[in-house]
Amino acid sequence: QVQLVESGGALVQPGGSLRLSCVASGPISDIYTMAWYRHAPGKQREFVAAMSSIGIIDYHYTVRGRFTMSRDDAERTAYLQMNRLTVDDTAVYFCKGDLGSFSGPGMRTRADYWGHGTEVTVSS
Repeated sequence: QVQLVESGGALVQPGGSLRLSCVASGPISDIYTMAWYRHAPGKQREFVAAMSSIGIIDYHYTVRGRFTMSRDDAERTAYLQMNRLTVDDTAVYFCKGDLGSFSGPGMRTRADYWGHGTEVTVSS
């Protein structure tokens, strides 16, 4: 089945950088919008960034200028380069993919898929 797996989370000091990756696997036929969300302790899940299939990128205003999203569809991978991290960036980061998949002979299904998250902790 279709799966998304994030990696790259770690403990980093304020001002540091991390690069998150999200790899999609399974019977994928199309990759539409890929997005990153985060869930910090005591807060609701929050949109971070999204990139459409034609390269249009949107960022949450709190990360604009510090985070850069990219994707490599041939590798079925989305990335989130995070620079100048602050303690407020501490969260579990989730990848969401709007993906098409082969669901049967001549059939394709489009749905949103989520990864299980990767933990980012920014602390001195």
